[in-house]
Amino acid sequence: MKVFLTAALCALILAGCGVNPPVSGPAAKAGPPAATAKSGGYYLDDGPPAHPPADLDAVPDAVPRAEPLHRFANRTYVALGNTYTPQTERRAHSEEGLASWYGRRFHGKKTASGELYDMYAMTAAHPTLPIPSYARVTALGSGKSVVVRINDRGPFHSKRIIDLSYTAAHKLGYVGAGSARVRVESLDPAAYDTQGEALAGGLYLQLGAFSREKNARALRDRVRNALELTDEQTRLVLTGALHRVQIGPYPDDEAARIDRARVREHLDLNAVLVRRD
Repeated sequence: MKVFLTAALCALILAGCGVNPPVSGPAAKAGPPAATAKSGGYYLDDGPPAHPPADLDAVPDAVPRAEPLHRFANRTYVALGNTYTPQTERRAHSEEGLASWYGRRFHGKKTASGELYDMYAMTAAHPTLPIPSYARVTALGSGKSVVVRINDRGPFHSKRIIDLSYTAAHKLGYVGAGSARVRVESLDPAAYDTQGEALAGGLYLQLGAFSREKNARALRDRVRNALELTDEQTRLVLTGALHRVQIGPYPDDEAARIDRARVREHLDLNAVLVRRD
């Protein structure tokens, strides 16, 4: 009876590991690709969908946003006998190595973040980058790049540094090859607007900050009309939970002061000067 209970307990623990973050989908495929794979280096029982959508190239990149770190997915963990300690704060990170991808075998299963894996979304698995966080992945051979959201753990193969979703790998052009040499660079959400466009350094005027995006958009549209500004001259920047309406950049303080006076005259708002490095 004692032996039976011990065996049952072990089986229960092993079963739990299959769904317990952070060892999720990619952990199960840390071994070599299937020798019989006909479409590149994907893993045993994995691969592309039988009938992929025709417009995968049109899928937009992930948009960097300030999000709270996951409560559990950034703890030290063990996978395949190795210990990994994820970053618990967002900081600059850059590395080069092999990227692989994972597909239909894990589609719809839980990731380390608890979210369901969507092979058609712009996501990725990384052993130690914070969850959630964002990274630019550039194929060194072609120069193509994509922005992905890190929401999973893996790969746990010593020669691979990141696992991209099927769509992200498709956009980089290595689905058939199974892997590609890439550069992975972490992204700071504060350097991007709500459309995922990189913010240039310089001087800006901030006209308001709103918890609701629709209110921020309403002010942005009002500013555009009143001051006759182009789309490129106005931004919505998401910082924490606030959507900030900013205009610029300005070449110098004098130009910013001129528009600050215009904002006060036409909109009766006191704009704040913001300097972005």
